[in-house]
Amino acid sequence: MAAITAALVKELREKTGVGMMDCKKALTENGGDLEASIDWLRKKGLSKAAKKADRIAAEGLVAVATEGHTGSVIELNSETDFVARNVAFQNAAGEIAKLALTAGDEIDAIKAAKMASGDSVDDHLTHLIATIGENMSLRRAAVVTANPGVVASYVHNAVVDGMGALGVIVGLKSTGDAAALNDLGRKIAMHIAAGAPAVALSVDVDGVDAAIVDKEREVFAAQARQSGKPESIVEKMVEGRIRKFLEEVVLMKQVFVMDPDRTIEKVVADAAAELGTSIEITGFIRMALGEGVEKRPEEDFAAEVAAVSGKA
Repeated sequence: MAAITAALVKELREKTGVGMMDCKKALTENGGDLEASIDWLRKKGLSKAAKKADRIAAEGLVAVATEGHTGSVIELNSETDFVARNVAFQNAAGEIAKLALTAGDEIDAIKAAKMASGDSVDDHLTHLIATIGENMSLRRAAVVTANPGVVASYVHNAVVDGMGALGVIVGLKSTGDAAALNDLGRKIAMHIAAGAPAVALSVDVDGVDAAIVDKEREVFAAQARQSGKPESIVEKMVEGRIRKFLEEVVLMKQVFVMDPDRTIEKVVADAAAELGTSIEITGFIRMALGEGVEKRPEEDFAAEVAAVSGKA
């Protein structure tokens, strides 16, 4: 029996693309025989799972979880929306979101976390890929805390409780009544989900990336100069448009979608007065399924066949 060395495990992993723990298990089961271990992994469907890793996965689910003063949101991708209706996939997404509450938002840390089965998240997903037959990917995760206070959540058009295509979490730091804070937080989360009048970039003005403001200022200045007005007037025009821009992308300055007569800032202030204590939005995350993923164009098989046969 050959010794199961780290180098041997590494070699098997490089040949199959399968996770380290599964490679070690394969070698142990097969007395360190590399070729037999490759066959063992193939029979288990794990090599097949590894081969799917380069296929684009932009469907799936966004899942949220809250506990105590912490909330998390994760995106677990699959290749088709059909898989999002698979109970095993849904259970995995929900459990991973809960693990993120303590593991944090680092993907590697979450992948290393242990699930209820005893497998790591990474190994569990590998087995799920082999079972379901589609590539899957834990793409991103985010965590918000509010202590004291609550983290409220909202999932738009939820497929099942806490999961759907768009999830939002909002942290409210306060010593006020938890139920009232949750209600307020959920309404603000719904506002953020609506993305009206624009998707919020920051809680307050100070949180907006200066590079984004500079870029907008540059664009506004170029547009304003086309009017032919003096530079002093152009500067005033630009500053006015910057103020308008910040009102749209800063959460506290946005007009509340449920009450157009109030901004989010006013809504929070009114709630604080009613509860008799301060309320601070510590942070928020809006996560939409597949945003930013470059998808390959849909293949037209009939057109491809026609082209090859010279009939196109």
